[in-house]
Amino acid sequence: MTQVNHETVDVLLVGAGIMSATLAVLLKELDPNLKLEIAELRSSGAIESSNPWNNAGTGHAGLCELNYTPQAANGSVDIKKAVQINTQFEVSKQFWSYLCGKSAFGSPKNFINPVPHLSFVRGEKDVGFLKTRHAALTQHHAFAGMEYTEDKAAMAEWMPLMMQGRDANERIAATRALNGTDVNFGALTNQLLQYLAQQGGTTVSYSQKVTGLKRTADGWSAEVKNTKSGEQREIKAKFVFLGAGGGALPLLQMSGIEEGKGFGGFPVSGQWLRCDNPEVVKQHQAKVYSQAEVGAPPMSVPHLDTRVVDGKTSLLFGPYAGFTTKFLKYGSFLDLPLSVRPSNIGPMLAVARDNFDLTRYLIKEVLQSPEQRLESLRKFYPNLNPADWRLEIAGQRVQIIKKDAKKGGILQFGTELVAAEDGTIAALLGASPGASVTVSIMLNLIERCFAAQAGSAAWAAKLKEIFPAREKVLEEDAALYRSVSEQSDKALQLV
Repeated sequence: MTQVNHETVDVLLVGAGIMSATLAVLLKELDPNLKLEIAELRSSGAIESSNPWNNAGTGHAGLCELNYTPQAANGSVDIKKAVQINTQFEVSKQFWSYLCGKSAFGSPKNFINPVPHLSFVRGEKDVGFLKTRHAALTQHHAFAGMEYTEDKAAMAEWMPLMMQGRDANERIAATRALNGTDVNFGALTNQLLQYLAQQGGTTVSYSQKVTGLKRTADGWSAEVKNTKSGEQREIKAKFVFLGAGGGALPLLQMSGIEEGKGFGGFPVSGQWLRCDNPEVVKQHQAKVYSQAEVGAPPMSVPHLDTRVVDGKTSLLFGPYAGFTTKFLKYGSFLDLPLSVRPSNIGPMLAVARDNFDLTRYLIKEVLQSPEQRLESLRKFYPNLNPADWRLEIAGQRVQIIKKDAKKGGILQFGTELVAAEDGTIAALLGASPGASVTVSIMLNLIERCFAAQAGSAAWAAKLKEIFPAREKVLEEDAALYRSVSEQSDKALQLV
């Protein structure tokens, strides 16, 4: 009979990505006496969606992502989501600034660098949209410094690589925000994990598969198996966080909580074209986003990005969407079929019925030839040399399928925190702009699942020390927004 070790912790976090690492560090800052464990299926942290080559824009702040500012039928542009994401990113920066003030945390240069954020459009209709968008955004203090131009000479300065060989008569426009950043969430996650490892009462364990979850009188019992040694453990925890990216849905279903019923997952894979040629890379120091194709999911907005990974700069273009039934890059093709339950089959069928455009788009993407991929890149970079670019397989994104009273089920883009009513377990589902707004999401989790402690004088004082200004105040107070943002930029060595 296999020997089962029994352990007890205050908090068990499943998955060693940016979400769990952020939550663990936040909780330890608020209460250093907490005993916690992060259990990761892979052999190290940040292997899946937090890995820099597995994720998209990184540093989402609403500055250049056109899908965050939808245009209404009357031509007006709604900036609400862009403002929300921008202030959430500022909250993330405050947390990282606070940590960088501690000698044990390491340098911000390892994970964040200044990179301008640009939006670029072609054709009469989209130029009109970008102009309206710029006028709407610059009314808000978070976007006051954004520049707009239709002048090709200005654009040749902003994005020289993209202007060479372009048709002189083509109608184009661009906006530029100089305060954009590039964030390597893989490096940040590992820095958070290393910082955690120095705290007492903290364990980060790898090759750990959660095979069972059941309620106990004062929390949860997790059955955990070491995939290398076969050793079995039972971990009792007062609170469990399921932060396993695409793997969170099966774990949520395993928990059996009422709040998790009806949720399904729609996996979308991605591919990139990557260029490491220094002669090409030095001509493009920016993240440039454009409009998505009709029927494309928001995560498939094309962009040509400067990426700084481990001190080396590369360019990424994409993403090209794909489809597989895996929920994780290193997952199983059975992930999707095994996730079907009586409670979510209705919403999943409704989404299949209502999303033929998306299905058609994904099939077209999967069947693309290398030349067709390069053709998409040529719209950004007319003079490209195919020899400079190679295909990179990105991570999996599992979009949320949830019940809807009118349609039966809807496909939801973005992230959703699903928590039990008693606050003893929570799961994070969904995708972009997840990583960039992780801190806000985890603060929301703390307020929901640790409500009594969060309301205490000690936790409130610590939160105020870490976060001089939260999202709502940043949205409304221009002077405070500017001063807090400037402080963060200095601490993170962005200026």
